[in-house]
Amino acid sequence: MSKLFPNLFSPLGIRDIEVRNRILSTGHHTLLARDGKPTDELVAYHEARAKGGAGLIVLECTAVHETAFYHGTNINGFTDDCIPGFRKIADVIHASGAKSFGQLFHPGCEVMGIAGDGTRTVAYAPSMVKHERYLTTAVPMSRALIADVIAGYGATAARLIEAGLDGVEVMASHGYLPSQFLNPRINRREDEWGGSFENRIRFLREIVSAVRAAIGPGPVVGLRISGDEEDARGLHLDECLAAIDALHGERAFDYYNVTAGSSSSAKAVVHIVPPMSFKPAYVAPYAKAVRTRVDVPVFVVGRINQPHEAEAVIRNGEADMCGMTRAMISDPEMPRKAREDRTDDIRACVACNQACIGHLYLGAPVSCIQHPESGRERRFGVRGRAASPLRVAVVGGGPAGMKAAAVAAERGHDVTLLERGRRLGGQVLLAQMLPGRAEFGGVVTNLARELERAQVRIELGVDAGPDALRALRADTVVVATGATPMRPELELSDGRVAYDAWQVLDGTAEIGRHVAIADWRGDWVGVGLAERFIREGRQVTLVTSAHGPAVSLMPYVRDQWVATLQGLGVRFVAYARPFGADGADVYFEHTYSGEAIIVSEADTFVVSYGNAPRPNPFEGADLAAANVVVIGDAASPRTVEEAVLEGLVAGDAIGRV
Repeated sequence: MSKLFPNLFSPLGIRDIEVRNRILSTGHHTLLARDGKPTDELVAYHEARAKGGAGLIVLECTAVHETAFYHGTNINGFTDDCIPGFRKIADVIHASGAKSFGQLFHPGCEVMGIAGDGTRTVAYAPSMVKHERYLTTAVPMSRALIADVIAGYGATAARLIEAGLDGVEVMASHGYLPSQFLNPRINRREDEWGGSFENRIRFLREIVSAVRAAIGPGPVVGLRISGDEEDARGLHLDECLAAIDALHGERAFDYYNVTAGSSSSAKAVVHIVPPMSFKPAYVAPYAKAVRTRVDVPVFVVGRINQPHEAEAVIRNGEADMCGMTRAMISDPEMPRKAREDRTDDIRACVACNQACIGHLYLGAPVSCIQHPESGRERRFGVRGRAASPLRVAVVGGGPAGMKAAAVAAERGHDVTLLERGRRLGGQVLLAQMLPGRAEFGGVVTNLARELERAQVRIELGVDAGPDALRALRADTVVVATGATPMRPELELSDGRVAYDAWQVLDGTAEIGRHVAIADWRGDWVGVGLAERFIREGRQVTLVTSAHGPAVSLMPYVRDQWVATLQGLGVRFVAYARPFGADGADVYFEHTYSGEAIIVSEADTFVVSYGNAPRPNPFEGADLAAANVVVIGDAASPRTVEEAVLEGLVAGDAIGRV
């Protein structure tokens, strides 16, 4: 039993089952399913979290009806084809001592994707809905379709239980179909399915009745619901509580899984996977409001990334179980490490959202910028020791070099990491200096701990050249020397200066009253600089060559950031590339028409134009090494995600035949 987290590692009874601890992996879309069925990749993904010590794993949304199309990688629970894959998942979860529930899902009007042939499918809702985010027109469901969908909930639940899962969860959160029926601003029907509260809650009542009839009295049936959908048109806290009061009075559900937000608008969707700008455990007050009125377990989610945060929620009586999904994407072994009070060994999630929910918008399977093994368990899940240990030199102590060195040493190689600076971390040290990005520095903290555990030899302040590497007699050299700021060709009048983002962040730039920022990449740098300058009381014009600001950021991060900048008074200019500057003005040209765009009276010009690889100091040199590998920004400037992944690949490949 953990001395630090006694509440978190106490068992929890739910109906007739006992969960070994209070750590929950919530249902989340992994994009690891194929052809409507679970895959071996999905089996391995959940097996890693069960082995890592999770108490309960709720599997991702499973479509209950052929009209429940949300994304091309949905699991279809409306045919028996899903049963073998779910059985494999249930078996590996149970083998490690965890429990597993399936998730019953119909999106209604929240249809994100398109069919395999590129066409849009028909979207359904209680009434006609013009969807703001997905630009769909959902048509009203007929009575016959409503009855068919309800039956689908029951039939899908039966398949999940037949596969060996311990229970099912009805997904009424985030504005999905059951929520749409509850919501009087969406459900405008005038028949028995709309109008009064009793009519609007009928859909949920009929669902749970169909599910219980299909699976019998034994398995668990839970409800996932947003305590508040955080949108003017969404369900509000009082409406959610009224629904829970009515349902719990009928003993409809065995637990309530409380979240926040909705998929229906930019403002509301951010709560589905809140970024680092949100406080940890901020949804807990909604869960507590539910817990004061029910006598069954209440779960809560909402940026609970650390075990001490979950412990506090449970100790304070706000909830009985904590969803820590991203914490276990970042570190599947987080529960075991917490139970053993090895908190320094936990690879803490930094809520960047880049490779977890961000991959969903790229059509790629779930992963993590810090732990690229997530989603790739079948390739990297078991590291294995090298048969013949080698001497390895890693040049460069940014994320790519740190990961390569840690993985190579973990496999038994003799590794020396050489860094020219006085600190490890590379560009992450700059990224954490922008407003709201301090938590991103945790990437370096976590990688440094991996180096320490793997006993990597680290030499700082070393400008390694060919002679130094030959002296190490390395069998393999990993070049991770990073990048330097890149500047476009500019016409600047005498005395006019164009600063790069690095100069701003290291304090060597002189910033005036009005700053024009030329942003090429559309990532966190341009918007981060803009926020810093505007909060310092300066006037800011953010100019991008794309169709809008921050286009390279995933929507949950971008939309909130852009809204914040708009509210602070930042001026945005799109479709513009930098041309030059004179004493008073900064000049751009339209990327299509070529017409001039002038930012007048801008006394400071900052160029955020990405990076260029540092020159390879070993190009053409005889290092007496059998293998030289170039990774990360030294190969091509990209992001931390690619750097860490390539470090993993390089470190894992050393010494393999």
